[in-house]
Amino acid sequence: MFRLALLAVLCFTAPLARAHPHVFVDVGLSFETNGAGDVTAVEVTWRYDALFSLLVLSDRGLDSDGDMNLEEDEREVLLGFDLVDWPEGFDGALFLTSADGPVDLNGPEAISVTVDSGQIVTRHRRPLSRPFSPDGLIVRPFDPSYYAALSLSGRVEPPEGCLTRLEAPNKEAADAKVASLGGFDDEGVFEETLVGTYYADTLTLTCAQS
Repeated sequence: MFRLALLAVLCFTAPLARAHPHVFVDVGLSFETNGAGDVTAVEVTWRYDALFSLLVLSDRGLDSDGDMNLEEDEREVLLGFDLVDWPEGFDGALFLTSADGPVDLNGPEAISVTVDSGQIVTRHRRPLSRPFSPDGLIVRPFDPSYYAALSLSGRVEPPEGCLTRLEAPNKEAADAKVASLGGFDDEGVFEETLVGTYYADTLTLTCAQS
C-alpha cells in the first residue's frame, strides 16, 4: 500500500530514498458493534501529509487546476488507491489483539476519499473475522517496515460504554533499537526486522461489564 504509492515520492526525493519514514499519516478509528456489543469491524481514517498528497495527485494527473479540490469523477478515480495490490503478508497497518491473542481482520473496503486543507483523507472499513468483545482490546496502527509513520492523532470513536487509553511509543528507545540492528541507513533492517512495531501508538479499550 504505502510502498506502491511511494513510487511518486521517491522519484522526487532520490537523495532521501534510504531515510525513514517517507510518509506521515494521522490515523482515526471508529468501532462498529453488533447487538451484543461485540466489535465487528473497524473504520479507519488515514490523513496523509501535504507533500505526499500533492505528489499522489500529480502522479495520477488529478487536480489539474491545482486548487487541491477534487471533482466527483476525480474522487472516483482516487478511491481505494491505497488499498490495492497489498503485498503478501501485509496486514493493512492495523493490528488488533484480544486476551486470546491476535485478531484476524478481513480485507479492506474503501468508503471515501477527499482532499482537506491540502491533505488526502481516505476512509476504509476492516471487518473482523468474527465478533470480539471490546473490553481489553488492544489496537496498534503501524506500517511494519516503517516506510510510513502512523500516528493515532485523529478522532477515535470507541464502542458505547468503553473508554480508551492511548500510549505513545518511546521514540528514543525505538531509535536505539534501530541503531543496534544496523541503523537508519540500512534498508535491510526495515525490510527484515519490521521495526515499525517499535514506533507504534497503542490504544487499549476498557469497557463497562454488562
